[in-house]
Amino acid sequence: MKRLIVSCFVIGFVFQANAQNYWKKNAGKTTAKVFLTNSKTNEKMVDKGMVKFEKFGQPKETDACIFVDPDFKYQKLIGIGGAITDASAETFYKLPKDKQKEIIEAYYGKNGLGYTVVRTNMNSCDFSSDSYTYVQENDNSLKSFNVAHDEKYKIPMIKEAQKSIGKDFTFYFSPWSPPAWMKSNKSMLKGGRLENAFYQTWADYYIKFIKEYERRGINVWGLTVQNEPMATQTWESCIYSAEEEGEFLKNNLGPTLWKNGFKDKKVMIWDHNRDLIYQRATTTLSDPETSKYAHGIGYHWYETWNNKTQLFDNLTETQRAFPDKFLAFTEGCKEQFDMSKIYDVKLGELYGRNMLNDFNKGTALWTDWNVLLDETGGPNHVGNFCFAPIIADTKTGEVHYTYEYYYVGHVSKFIKPNARRVGSSSNRVALTSTTFMNENGQLVTVIMNDTDNDIDTNLWIEGMSAKLNAPAHSIQTVIL
Repeated sequence: MKRLIVSCFVIGFVFQANAQNYWKKNAGKTTAKVFLTNSKTNEKMVDKGMVKFEKFGQPKETDACIFVDPDFKYQKLIGIGGAITDASAETFYKLPKDKQKEIIEAYYGKNGLGYTVVRTNMNSCDFSSDSYTYVQENDNSLKSFNVAHDEKYKIPMIKEAQKSIGKDFTFYFSPWSPPAWMKSNKSMLKGGRLENAFYQTWADYYIKFIKEYERRGINVWGLTVQNEPMATQTWESCIYSAEEEGEFLKNNLGPTLWKNGFKDKKVMIWDHNRDLIYQRATTTLSDPETSKYAHGIGYHWYETWNNKTQLFDNLTETQRAFPDKFLAFTEGCKEQFDMSKIYDVKLGELYGRNMLNDFNKGTALWTDWNVLLDETGGPNHVGNFCFAPIIADTKTGEVHYTYEYYYVGHVSKFIKPNARRVGSSSNRVALTSTTFMNENGQLVTVIMNDTDNDIDTNLWIEGMSAKLNAPAHSIQTVIL
C-alpha cells in the first residue's frame, strides 16, 4: 500500500477503564500506547510506544490539558464509513485485481480503517457517469423497475465491502432526484419539485429499491428522504420545504415503509447542511404523526459556501430539541479537485476538525462522501470534481492515500460501533479532542493540533495525567 508523504500528527488513546475506581486501583501503574501521524517526519499511524500516567492534582490554567471523565456518558456510535457511489465503483473496477483487494482491505479489512457504514445513491447523482433511473418513462405502475444498472459496478463493490465488514455492515441510501416525469421541471437536474400526483408513486419506488437490494443479499439499514432538499444544483436535485418533506414522510413514505414490513428501516430527514438543520428539524418534526416515522437527522458540512466556518453549535441545539433522534453526518468532501494537492495535510485537518467537533456535539453516525475517485476527481457527469481519501490513477494503476485517509483512520480504526462518547474538554483552542469508550471498557481519546506550533499537553483523567506532545499540524490517539 503506497503512503502519501505529508505533514500531520495523530495520537490514539485506548484506555481500559471501568468507571471511576479504575484510577484509584491503578494509581502510578498505568501506561498507554501512542499512535502517531506526523507530517514533519512523514510518519503515518505509527506506534510510538508507551506513555505513563502519573498522579496530577489540580491543574493550573497555564497547564495545557485535555480533560476526560469516563463517568459521563453520551451518545452511542452507530458507525463510521463512506459512500460507494457510481464513481467510486467505476473507478474501482478499472484497477488491477490486486489494487481492488488492497482498497477493500484498506477501508474494511482487519488491518484497515474499520469502516462499517456504506451509503449509496438511489438513481443517479453528480458522481455518476450519466443520468439514469430504474424505470421506463412515465411508468406510473413501476412494473419496469430494474436495478440492472447497479449490477455492473456499484452492487458488486458494495458486496465486497459487506463481505469484509461482516455483522457490523450498516448500509443506507439517498435519492438525488425522482425520474424527470415525476417532477415540476421535467428534469432530474436543476432542482424542481416532486409533483403531488406522484408522491405515492415515489414512495413505492423506495420500496422497490429496498426489495431489489435485499433480494441480492444487501440488507438496508436506513435511508434519507432526499439528498440536499434546498439545493438547486446543475446535477440531480429536488427541492422540498420542511413542510413538504414532512407531508411526504407522514402521508406516503413512512406509512408505505411500515405497510411493507420495513418499520425497522432508519429514516433520516434533512440530509443537508448544518446552517438550516435546527429550523428543518423543528418544523418537519413538530407534528408527532410525522416524527414517529423519523429516526435521525442527517446533515452535510458545505455550509461554508455561505459562512466562514462550520456551524457546529446548530448540532447541539438540534440534539437538545430531539434527544430521541440520532444525528448523522451523511456527506462531506473537499471540492475543486487538484491532483497536485493530494498530499496536502490540510485535507486531513478538514476531516479531523469536522469529525471531532461533530462527535462532541452529539453525532452518532459519520459518513464520508466517495470512498474512491480517479485522477480527475471523478468520474462526474457535470464536472463537479472533488477529493476523496483514496485517489486512484486509472491510467497507471497507482493508488494514492491522502491525509483524509489517515485522519479519519485515527478515529474509525480505534473507536468501534456501540462505543459511547464520554465527557471531555480541552483548555486550549489549538487542541481539538474527543473521547469514546468502547464496549469492552477501552477508552479512546483523539487529539488534533492544526496550528503551526508544537504544544506540550496533559491527558488528564481523574487525578492522573499522561504527558503528551502535539506537534504542529497533528492528530493523535493513545491506548492505555
